[in-house]
Amino acid sequence: MTDRRESDGRDSREELCEQVAVKAARKARARREKERSVWFGLGMFGVVGWSVAMPTLIAVAIGVWIDGRWPSQYSWTLMLLFVGIALGCLNAWYWVNRERSVIEKRGEEEERDE
Repeated sequence: MTDRRESDGRDSREELCEQVAVKAARKARARREKERSVWFGLGMFGVVGWSVAMPTLIAVAIGVWIDGRWPSQYSWTLMLLFVGIALGCLNAWYWVNRERSVIEKRGEEEERDE
């Protein structure tokens, strides 16, 4: 009976040590990555928004200029609007994919540390 209590005590101590180690590693990572706060996340929303808006606006401006210079039956403004949106979405996908890979890499490093 005492052997069982001692083994349970060791298991609970080991479990407690693991929990403390995980929390300490999380705290150390948070200290290293102070710049990645809520503001960083909101900033990423801005980057993604601008990465879609800027190519779209530039393409529309070029389309308006072409339509003003060389009138035709096709609307260059409309065609370049779609091109700008497509380029902007590809650009936003790049930014989001890059940030996701950084997060996954950090998670893998965290798992190795545990």
